Amino acid sequence: MFGVTTSDDYRPVAWMGRYPVDVTTMLVGLHVVVAIFTAILVGLVGGSVLIWLQFDSAEVLRAGQVWRLFTYAFIHAPTPSGLLWFAVEMYMLFVFGREVERFIGRRAYVGLYLTLLLLPAVVLTLLSFWTHTTFATSTALHFAIFVAFATIYPNVELFARIMAKWVALILVAIGTLSALAMRDWQTLVVLWTSIGAAFLFIELRGAGPELAWWNALKERLAPKPKYRVVPKMRPTRSADPDDVYASIDPILDKISKFGMGSLTASERRQLNRERERLLKKAE
Repeated sequence: MFGVTTSDDYRPVAWMGRYPVDVTTMLVGLHVVVAIFTAILVGLVGGSVLIWLQFDSAEVLRAGQVWRLFTYAFIHAPTPSGLLWFAVEMYMLFVFGREVERFIGRRAYVGLYLTLLLLPAVVLTLLSFWTHTTFATSTALHFAIFVAFATIYPNVELFARIMAKWVALILVAIGTLSALAMRDWQTLVVLWTSIGAAFLFIELRGAGPELAWWNALKERLAPKPKYRVVPKMRPTRSADPDDVYASIDPILDKISKFGMGSLTASERRQLNRERERLLKKAE
C-alpha cells in the first residue's frame, strides 16, 4: 500500500485461499476473539473477572502473578464507546502494522510487538517501588505501531493530505496534554515508553529519518577499529637482461616486417634503452 517489501524475512505465516495471513492479521484476529470472549464472560459472571487480567504492580511483585504483564493489553471494555474505539484501533493496527511488518520482516516485527507489550509493564513494575500502579488497555501499544510506521514513512500523506510524521506528532501532543491535565502519570509513562521504544527500534534497524545526534551517539558507542601497521613496500627495479640482443630481437623482427611505425610506445622505449646500453659498452 505505502511501500514495498524490503526484508528477506517477510513472508505470510499461512494462506487462506489466495489471501496471505501475516503476523498482523493473526494479532488482529486474536484481539477480536478475546474481545468477543470478554464481552460474553462479563455478561455471564460480571466485570470482576477483568480484575484478574489487568496489570497490577502489587500483585506482580508480591503474588508473582506474572501473566498480568501480558494480559493487560487484551482487556477491551465491552461498552459501546469502548468497542467503537476498539474497532478503530484494530483497523489502524491492520493497516499500519502490515506495512511495518513488510518493511522490517516477520521476526523483527514480532520482537517489536513483544517489546511494546512488555516494556511499559516492566517500567510500571519498577515504579511500583514508589507508588502502586494498575493499567489495562492496548491503546498505547497499537499507537506505537503507528509511530513505527510514521518513522519508516514520515512523508506519506494520510488523513486530509497530512504527512504521517505530523499526524503522529499531533496525536502524541493530544495524548500527552490530556494525561498531564488529568494528572494521569501512569498513562503518560506508558505512552512515552511505547512511542520511544517504537522509534528507537526502527532507528536501530537502519530505517527512519537521519538524525545527526543519533548518528553521533552510535559512532561514539561503536567499538573503535583496530589499526595494523603495514610495512612500506619499496619499489623494485627490474634488472635489465644480460643478453641485449635477445631482448631486442623480437622488436627488430617487427621493424623488418611492419616498419618502424608499428612499434608501440613501450617497444620504442625499450629499443632506445638497449641502444644506449650498447653505446655505453662500446665506449
